[in-house]
Amino acid sequence: MSDLSKVPVTIVTGFLGAGKTTLISHLIRHAGGRRLAVVVNEFGVLGVDGDILKGCAIPDCPAENIVELANGCICCTVADDFIPTVETLLAMEPRPDHILIETSGLALPKPLLKAFDWPAIRSRITVDGVITLADAEAVAAGRFAPDLAAVDAQRAADPSIDHETPLSEVFEDQLACADLVLLTKCDLAGPSGVAAARAIIAAETPRPLPIVELVDGIVAPHVVLGLGAAAEDDLAARPSHHDGEDEHEHDDFDSLVLAWGEIADAHDLAGRIEALAAGGDVLRVKGYAAVAGKPMRLLVQAVGARVRVQYDRPWRGDEVRATQLVVIAERDRLDPSTIRAALAA
Repeated sequence: MSDLSKVPVTIVTGFLGAGKTTLISHLIRHAGGRRLAVVVNEFGVLGVDGDILKGCAIPDCPAENIVELANGCICCTVADDFIPTVETLLAMEPRPDHILIETSGLALPKPLLKAFDWPAIRSRITVDGVITLADAEAVAAGRFAPDLAAVDAQRAADPSIDHETPLSEVFEDQLACADLVLLTKCDLAGPSGVAAARAIIAAETPRPLPIVELVDGIVAPHVVLGLGAAAEDDLAARPSHHDGEDEHEHDDFDSLVLAWGEIADAHDLAGRIEALAAGGDVLRVKGYAAVAGKPMRLLVQAVGARVRVQYDRPWRGDEVRATQLVVIAERDRLDPSTIRAALAA
């Protein structure tokens, strides 16, 4: 940093389910004496990620330093949400040594970077680095093709394909803004999958980027914090599909919150989510469930048909034992009655 009085900010971006919350949880637990603050941008009104992170709170990052923004995508609500939140964090005593920002899986990082030029915060904070997480297994499976010309040719030859999913553009913009790529879930991808994912990412990035492989969000904090990138001063090197646009929309996506009482069996719920995702109806499911006869709360995390359930903590005495899930899907695939029937039956 050119000005040591500025508070460094690390933007953590990446596609839905890439492991952003897991990474930040690890960084909170291994703060190394840094006073951390966290801004987490949820997609959907149920604050699952923020609740997970608050459960990791330690003296160097107490729960009051973890702020949730759930009013919309952070890159679309800069003036209303992001700037006031940053000003509040900077006014804390003691002031945070480092701020982590977890964007939603659909956020474009470049509009957020531009916000750091706002006069109210320009002289007080700097973007230490943009960290993009990429799911090695998903990338290796070809969900984001490196050869767009080949994709266009395939689309032209197939009359049943009438549009391109915007997810590929989100992924490319997140890579283009990055200072460091963290390749996650490498244990699931295997050596050949990791190699394939590395090749795809290298082909998509506009400039050479370091790629670090990790499992379960475990990485030494000094690898991702203290990059000194001052990314807000380097926007020209970070191209976006949306350059020249005043704003962008996420109308292609929607979320649904489901709530009901206790469930009978955790594995049955996981199977229902897997079956629903296998039909292509949902991108992401996350939330909590109350399992009959179990004193622990069940944490539910699903990316596509890959479902993980685990008991994360006991239910507190002041909590209502209930099941709440956020379902994220492409808008034309989000049929609330179908999803409720599939999951809450």
